Amino acid sequence: MPDFSHGDDAAAVNALRSAVMRLSRRLKHQRVDESLSPTEMSVLGTLARCGHATPGELARKEHVQPPSMTRIVALLEAKGLVRLEPHPDDRRQKVVTQTERAEAMLEESRRKRNAFLATLVEDLDEDEWAKLRAAAPVLEKLAHI
Repeated sequence: MPDFSHGDDAAAVNALRSAVMRLSRRLKHQRVDESLSPTEMSVLGTLARCGHATPGELARKEHVQPPSMTRIVALLEAKGLVRLEPHPDDRRQKVVTQTERAEAMLEESRRKRNAFLATLVEDLDEDEWAKLRAAAPVLEKLAHI
């Protein structure tokens, strides 16, 4: 088992944290719609992955409190990016679904961010690029634990 309290393992965790945070900040600047907060964009991304969800499910997936998610969903609905529909099994709840406008915006955002990352990757040598390709599934796993 790695020892994360000191030594090479602790240094690797520190370097990973620092690099992921800096890269994340740089990617956030590549947004298509500056009027949306990073949290709003994240909610749209979650809906793109799961198709639809209740506000409570979205709150859990986004690690925010349900009242906060209710406000975020209301803002997205007012912007025409999500629609609320009756829950098929529980009339007290609503199901949130993204609109075609949101899908198009997310696709453009992904395109822009992918292009930005591609320009960064051009500066890597073959060995670095191979390591990054191999690390991508592990980083994806970490993002969803």
